[in-house]
Amino acid sequence: MAEVKLFSGTSSHYLAEKIAKSYGKELGKLTILKFSDGEFSPSFDESVRGCNVFLIQSTQPSADNLMELCLMIDAAKRASAYKVCAVIPYFGYARQDRKDRPRVSIASKLIANILTSAGADRIMTCDLHAGQIQGFFDIPLDHLNASAIFVPYLKGLDLGNLTFGSPDVGGVGRARSYAKHFEVDIVLCDKHRKRANEIASMQVIGDVEGRDVVLVDDMVDTAGTICKAAEIILDKGANSVRAIATHGVLSGKAYENIENSVFSELVITDTIPLKHSSPKIKVLTVADLFGKAIHAVTGNDSISALFI
Repeated sequence: MAEVKLFSGTSSHYLAEKIAKSYGKELGKLTILKFSDGEFSPSFDESVRGCNVFLIQSTQPSADNLMELCLMIDAAKRASAYKVCAVIPYFGYARQDRKDRPRVSIASKLIANILTSAGADRIMTCDLHAGQIQGFFDIPLDHLNASAIFVPYLKGLDLGNLTFGSPDVGGVGRARSYAKHFEVDIVLCDKHRKRANEIASMQVIGDVEGRDVVLVDDMVDTAGTICKAAEIILDKGANSVRAIATHGVLSGKAYENIENSVFSELVITDTIPLKHSSPKIKVLTVADLFGKAIHAVTGNDSISALFI
C-alpha cells in the first residue's frame, strides 16, 4: 500500500496539525516561498514519489488560499505522487452553485474544474452549502457530515423540550435530519430578501412556545439572518435559542451581531479560524472526523459509518 503523507497549506495549519495528530502522523515538510509582489511557490521538502498525498487547506477568502492549494496539488503531481487528495474542510464559493439570476457565474462548478485540472485525484470536504455540488466533480468526493460532532454535543446539553429549526427554507433538510435523529419537531423561518445579506421580512412557521430551539445551518456569514430568526423565535415564546453551524465565515458585523443577539450560544467548528474569540461562540473541532475519514479512504473502508 502506498505511504500516506499529510501536508498543510498556510491558512489551515492550525487544523491540519490536529488532523495529523488524530490520524497518527506528523505533517510533512512543505515550504511556501513568497515573492515581494505577493506571488508564491510551494515546494515539498521531502519525497512524495509513489505516496498517497493529502493536502489540507480550506478555501475561504482571500483567493490566495485556493490558488495555494492548486499549486500544492500541481507540485505533488509533478513530484510523482501516486494519488493526491485535496482535503478542503470549508469549500469556498459553494453558495454560487446555480444561475439564480441572469449573466452570473456558477463559481462552485468553476472551482471544481480548476481543482480537477490542477491534478486532484480526490476531494474531501465537509457540509457543502448545496449537496448537488458533489455532481460538479468527475473525481471521487467524500462529503463529511458535521452531525457526528454536533449530535454528541447536543445530547450532553440535555435540553428539556428540544426543537430544531431552520433559519431559511433552503436549510429544512438539515434541520429535519437532526429532528429525525432526536425524534422531535422542527420549525421554519421563512425570509424574504431585498438583496444579499439584507432581510426584508421573516416569519416563523411552527410552534416554539416553551421550546428549547436549536437553529441548524451549514454556515454563518454576517449572522444577520440567524440572529433575526433567533429574536423572532424568542418573541414567540421559546424558552431558549441556540444555533449550530459547521462553518464560521463570520464576516462584516458578524461578531457584533452575535454578541448582541438573544442566542444562548452559537456552536461552530474549526473549518475556518476565528478572527477573535467571543463569549457566545463555542468551537468544536472536526480534526477527528477528518482523521478517521482519511483512515477509511486509505484503508478502502466506507466513510458512511462515521456519520449519525
